[in-house]
Amino acid sequence: MSNKIFVTDTILRDAHQSLLATRMRTEDMLPICDKLDKVGYWSLEVWGGATFDACVRFLKEDPWERLRQLRAALPNTRLQMLLRGQNLLGYRHYSDDVVKAFVAKAAVNGIDVFRIFDAMNDVRNLRVAIEAVKAAGKHAQGTIAYTTSPVHTTEAFVAQAKQMEAMGCDSVAIKDMAGLLTPYATGELVKALKAEIGLPIFIHSHDTAGLAAMCQLKAIENGASHIDTAISSFAWGTSHPGTESMVAALKGSEYDTGLDLALLQEIGLYFYAVRKKYHQFESEFTAVDTRVQVNQVPGGMISNLANQLKEQGALNRMSEVLAEIPRVREDLGFPPLVTPTSQIVGTQAFFNVLAGERYKTITNEVKLYLQGGYGKAPGVVNEQLRRQAIGNEELIDVRPADLLKPEMVKLRGEIGALAKSEEDVLTYAMFPDIGRKFLEERAAGTLAPEVLLPIPEAGGVSSAGGEGVPTEFVIDVHGESYRVDITGVGVKAEGKRHFYLSIDGMPEEVVFEPLNQFVGGASSKRKQASEPGHVSTAMPGNIVDVLVKVGD
Repeated sequence: MSNKIFVTDTILRDAHQSLLATRMRTEDMLPICDKLDKVGYWSLEVWGGATFDACVRFLKEDPWERLRQLRAALPNTRLQMLLRGQNLLGYRHYSDDVVKAFVAKAAVNGIDVFRIFDAMNDVRNLRVAIEAVKAAGKHAQGTIAYTTSPVHTTEAFVAQAKQMEAMGCDSVAIKDMAGLLTPYATGELVKALKAEIGLPIFIHSHDTAGLAAMCQLKAIENGASHIDTAISSFAWGTSHPGTESMVAALKGSEYDTGLDLALLQEIGLYFYAVRKKYHQFESEFTAVDTRVQVNQVPGGMISNLANQLKEQGALNRMSEVLAEIPRVREDLGFPPLVTPTSQIVGTQAFFNVLAGERYKTITNEVKLYLQGGYGKAPGVVNEQLRRQAIGNEELIDVRPADLLKPEMVKLRGEIGALAKSEEDVLTYAMFPDIGRKFLEERAAGTLAPEVLLPIPEAGGVSSAGGEGVPTEFVIDVHGESYRVDITGVGVKAEGKRHFYLSIDGMPEEVVFEPLNQFVGGASSKRKQASEPGHVSTAMPGNIVDVLVKVGD
């Protein structure tokens, strides 16, 4: 009996978003598309999530043009995107006409499968996006944002899946963005879903806790038919199980994927070389971190908190912030920690710890959340905190977008002639400030992506170091010892050079500006024999005469 498992590869979206801050450029995707298109994937995830933001903000690429190029280069493979329901790809709720316009244009430009989720698992925030996908004749995938709490039970997730099925979804995905799934919990959830709904089930699990491959196997054994993986050179840690590993694990069984391991390994080698190009975006926070099973904080969220604390000179208080996050999450009714709720909870925990008093400062996002501006909280919120945050302001108990007026006409007027297409208007809608800047720079012909640093030589330091130069130190300052590792050296510009260090395990960037220049003695200038026929001397001197000729 065959129960073939279908594979979605995340290499062109979530894999590099998880490991390299979403920095892979289109120029490094297109050369390998011919081979990717021959693999036989069920789909390739290529768009959505943070890719739209990164294209406009950092890479200075038109995200719509990227999609069109990938569509042309991958004619035989479904293209998939991640859509945040009523939030689309931005960080607020958009009016229904914007949601419909965005989905329609994404479909026209090449997206076949829309994975749609809401950070609160409030299905009201999925309805319009699902309807728009179905109107475009595309695949609507309803998504469960998986998390654990007293209110996030198997029964609650099954009820959500049944609602999404009733809305017209073509499949259901379990999106484990933080790596919280455990193998037996996965098996139980998939088994319960299969008993209650008639849709294919997809498993999307980050390997943050090192459990994702085992979770996928348990999901498969209990009826899931689709898994998300990443080519091995961009796999594991905060990314996904390796494609080659899962294909090999299932080979010869009733779940055999039928994919060609040799071809996959060729693709893996290509991306192994590509990854080196983006070395400056590597982070020590992308490896397996089992703490997520205790504090439920995704790896990317930990790195953001570390940066916030470092800026305040309070990195030593990280453990306090990690302990405060579950308490804030409980006060807010246990929202899943996924964009934007992960930022809302994490930032409030940060302020609670640094202020020395809980909720002395309450962020505007927490106030809006407690008012109902993001949707219905999964559990019961702390009423005392709600009164403190919003006072007598009226609660929002309807779908938040029901309170929004149509926006497309207004957006077209605001961006004016800078928009050469409806896609440009939607770029501006997603990110008004950086979207406008992008369109202005495009009009002026001044678009320039951020600079990529040279690939370091073997040993981790560029040519500024040289053979035999130490790269690891213990430095004593006023009785305090620090472990310092030089992890990279940037280009020299305007007399300054950037060095990338790890100080007691924390990444740092420092800039050196030399105030004088070392000039070596005569011996340091003596040239060495480097080619056949060269002669070196044991001491410095001047050549007075040459007493031999060629052939002597």
